[in-house]
Amino acid sequence: MSKGRKLVGLALGGGAVRGLAHLGVLTVLEREGIPIDCVSGTSIGSLIGAAYCAGIKTQEMKEIAARIGWRDLVGPTWPVQGFVTLAKMERWMTALAGDLIFDELATPFAVMATDVESGQPVVLREGRLAPAVRASCSVPGIMAPVKMNGRLLGDGGVTDNVPVAAVRALGADYVIGVDVCRPAPRRRWGPLGAGLTALETLVRHAGEGVRRADCLISPDLTGLSYVRFSRREALIAQGARATEKKLPLIWAALSAHDGS
Repeated sequence: MSKGRKLVGLALGGGAVRGLAHLGVLTVLEREGIPIDCVSGTSIGSLIGAAYCAGIKTQEMKEIAARIGWRDLVGPTWPVQGFVTLAKMERWMTALAGDLIFDELATPFAVMATDVESGQPVVLREGRLAPAVRASCSVPGIMAPVKMNGRLLGDGGVTDNVPVAAVRALGADYVIGVDVCRPAPRRRWGPLGAGLTALETLVRHAGEGVRRADCLISPDLTGLSYVRFSRREALIAQGARATEKKLPLIWAALSAHDGS
């Protein structure tokens, strides 16, 4: 820990393509010189968090986001435990950052997953990074789970969508949580819209990270899809805009514990 200040942790939440808003958050935090001492991530938050902790610059991540699509990440599989697999994403990530283990990361990092058989949350902090991220992103019933340490692991959003507790366990004193599952009414969709909004609410509150973060950044992503990469620029912009609004709160909290 740096003398005279609290350790800052960043908990990046799940939300499929909406998670590109995390890049806007990182852009503003870096521009303002706000330190990020440790990171945790769920689902897409684990992918972006892994890249960040591996030392990939935010600008480079934006450039990668500008050309990536589902075809780079998802492939078909025999439909026993899922209809598709994220094995392609694991290979893509390994090619991008190397076949890293957690201990090799520049910034301490934790990945949130779920044991799909017991329903228990699982925090991954050791071993190979890419399979852990793949597990965290694998939505049960759609994407095949990943077998790790004798367990079948799937999307961490089932049990802890904004993994605040996981980043506190890494030593964070002040946690900035990023929630990209903020519900929005879809009145034109009728019953389907009401059901989707209810599902968003359930996922958003899984693990209670939205309540336990010291600062919660929750971009307004109304009208922005969970699956369309074509709206990437709007997602990044909304993440940045929401972070700008929280800067006074963050600086006040950090200044209050500045021993200089």
